[in-house]
Amino acid sequence: MQQDVFSRRCGAAGGSDGRRGAQPARERNKAAIVSYFEQGAKPDARFVGIELERFLVDSTGEPLSYDQPHGVRDVLEGLRRHYPHVAMHGDDILGVAKDGANVTIEPAAQIELSAGPFVSLEEARRAFEEFDDALAEQLEAVCGRIVARGYDPALRAADKTLIPKARYAYMSEYLSAISPWGPRMMRASASTQVSVDYRDEADCVKKMRVAAVLAPLFALICDNAPVFEGGARPHPCMRTEIWKFCDPDRCNTPPRVLDPSFGFSSYADYILDTPAIVRLDEYGEAHYDPRPFGEIYAERPMTRADVEHALSMVFPDVRLKSYVEIRPADSMPVPYALAYAALIKGLFYCDRCLESLHASCLQLDASQIDLAKEAVMAQGYEARVYGRDAGALADDLFAMARQGLASIAPHEVGFLEPLASLVARRTTLADEA
Repeated sequence: MQQDVFSRRCGAAGGSDGRRGAQPARERNKAAIVSYFEQGAKPDARFVGIELERFLVDSTGEPLSYDQPHGVRDVLEGLRRHYPHVAMHGDDILGVAKDGANVTIEPAAQIELSAGPFVSLEEARRAFEEFDDALAEQLEAVCGRIVARGYDPALRAADKTLIPKARYAYMSEYLSAISPWGPRMMRASASTQVSVDYRDEADCVKKMRVAAVLAPLFALICDNAPVFEGGARPHPCMRTEIWKFCDPDRCNTPPRVLDPSFGFSSYADYILDTPAIVRLDEYGEAHYDPRPFGEIYAERPMTRADVEHALSMVFPDVRLKSYVEIRPADSMPVPYALAYAALIKGLFYCDRCLESLHASCLQLDASQIDLAKEAVMAQGYEARVYGRDAGALADDLFAMARQGLASIAPHEVGFLEPLASLVARRTTLADEA
């Protein structure tokens, strides 16, 4: 298995045209991906989407598994009263939903609410507080509680079982052959992800570049993983290390994002050159397939469902779908998750802030992003990032976000305060745990 994975990886992601082999349908499929991005443009929208993953634990603090009595499967069954649309996989319930809110479970039964898009952060607050209230009701049977942390609060990743979903079994097999970090990502990590819209390709590129460059600072500001593999963490920003080594083909900074020519077409090449791991058949069933997507669809056109699946199988710091998904933050309690969303909204939807940040990005390259990640993992707020103190840069980001929100949504400036207060004290949720 390991030899097969590495032999395919060496000639796949980021490869030159000469290593791609014959792909008669490539240009058509590349055009389909580009068209998907173009159709995602929203000229006048300023919506925010939020995905917040959490662990559910029992009275001892140990995370609930999927199929134990009163476990996550039973929790999902109980949530059907509030979220009536149900997603099944055979006899197993894997998610529930209602308009604007999807409840799903991650590979080892971390539970996630994906909600929005929201016009206002007050709407987001209501959605997540309603979800937490519904969850708390379901956890009463085990005297359980919700834990928002970036890494499992009690268990080692190897001691956790996967939920009954073929996709996750294939991903675990593939990523385990690369490093131990993939299984740790799947089984034991939890995140906060914020998504923003783009007006057109140029606006999308700016937002992706800024998000990629700010990823190390976002990880530091939102650091909330005090425990790693059942013991004290060895350094700050553990999820940054997890993603750094999980799979170089599909993680970290998107290839060429800082190149002057980067755009929808570049990202489409990235998708087609990435090993799939999982291929979906015409019935939506998952099959193991380590070939690059371009090879899988070498002679046939990709459907919209094929495109959406392919886009979901890469995990960079900033991911492009029909929106820009910003991924470096740890799972956090709701007030802090909303503060992070407010930070993103103020920076990315204020044209003046975005232009200023983008101009700074053009002075950097991907190697400097890697150095920034290493610095925050080693030194936290004492790190030097892009030639400046990390704390001073974080202060500047919050000052810019206040100005940005004041110009587009002045009533939302107060949402920044939970995280802004931590930054001002040069501490993190992980430090204070």
